[in-house]
Amino acid sequence: MLRLAEEGDPEGFLDGMPADLQHFAERTWGLWRHDYQAPPPGDWTIWLILGGRGAGKTRAGAEWVRALATGCDPLVPKAGRIALVGETMADVREVMIEGPSGLLAVHRAVRPVWLPSRRRLEWPNGAVALAFSAEDPEALRGPQFDAAWADEIGKWRHAEAAWDQLQFALRLGERPRELVTTTPRAMPLLKRLLADPNVAVTRARTAQNAFHLAPAFLHAVVGRYAGTRLGRQELDGEMVEERADALWTRALIEAGRREAAPSLARIVVAVDPPVTSGRRADACGIVAAGIDGDGHVHVLADATVSGLRPAGWAEAAIALYRRLEADALVVEVNQGGEMAGAVIAETDPSVPVTPVRASRGKYLRAEPVAALYEQGRVSHCGAFPALEDEMCDFSPGGLSSGRSPDRLDALVWAVAHLALAPKARPRVRAL
Repeated sequence: MLRLAEEGDPEGFLDGMPADLQHFAERTWGLWRHDYQAPPPGDWTIWLILGGRGAGKTRAGAEWVRALATGCDPLVPKAGRIALVGETMADVREVMIEGPSGLLAVHRAVRPVWLPSRRRLEWPNGAVALAFSAEDPEALRGPQFDAAWADEIGKWRHAEAAWDQLQFALRLGERPRELVTTTPRAMPLLKRLLADPNVAVTRARTAQNAFHLAPAFLHAVVGRYAGTRLGRQELDGEMVEERADALWTRALIEAGRREAAPSLARIVVAVDPPVTSGRRADACGIVAAGIDGDGHVHVLADATVSGLRPAGWAEAAIALYRRLEADALVVEVNQGGEMAGAVIAETDPSVPVTPVRASRGKYLRAEPVAALYEQGRVSHCGAFPALEDEMCDFSPGGLSSGRSPDRLDALVWAVAHLALAPKARPRVRAL
């Protein structure tokens, strides 16, 4: 698909041009929009765009409503009465209607008239859009529509009530449709929409729309928050969840996060090897951590691998050991017995291996390590999304999302060896 927006600013180029060229600009949106901004195919009733900040959700919503009202896109059926619902009336007006990517901005040759006192947009062809605040769900009683655009439902304070009233209002035409644009939050309404087969889901990351964002924003904000819980939600558009009964919380991990580790007294790479190999086998957990002179543990890397034969995961573990100049490989030997140590020795006999054996279940082994996090004695140096997902979804039954928590197992071995086991001699580096 042609990406005019990556080569210049087609809309800016057409500013000040004759009306016929501006009319052309309205009709060329389909040539340079991102794929995730295009209405999905299929027999859907709800289109849900989950996206990060600045990913182009508002622009997609405004263009969809423009197509509904004007009939400019043959793939979008016309609608005569459209509901615009935002968190507050100020959000509807300042973002959805008057904002830089809002409805007034995307119209050029054929513009609707905005009547703020009536909360109403009117197009020359008779189509109308009415503005509503999710703060006042009862206002949606009475009016009826054949389409709706709901923005940022993840922020709606009365989400369930406002959503229910909006569904009752969508009763015109042969097939009322609605678009939801939001940054995700782990709320019941969004979870239900994601599980509904009639909902077409589109995902959009902030980085995908980088051409239209300020370089300073990309450097300062995207660079700082990439991979963190907040960044995954607000930039990558991910639904970041955690179990109520998990040993770790997102807030606990975030509170201890650091950009880099200080000078460390000892570094280990912990390995939780799988029993079998192949596509359906458990992953081989490989996590590195170090401890400083004050007894504070720093998680340095998650190099977990999947689907590799023993020689493959041994090479991955040794590569991380070499890169970090670690002091030892801490290897769990319950499942594979002497096999794990033998595989590592065969790959590189110079690497020191410290075997560890589990005498308690996963949950009991993890509890004292989680206590170290609560005491502020463990920090993540950087972001490890897959590992942190396992930590915040680790159940008392010893599983994470129904699977063996291999990354978490390796983390527990590494931290326990550094902070809970008998003290090992500090590392000595030649000058």
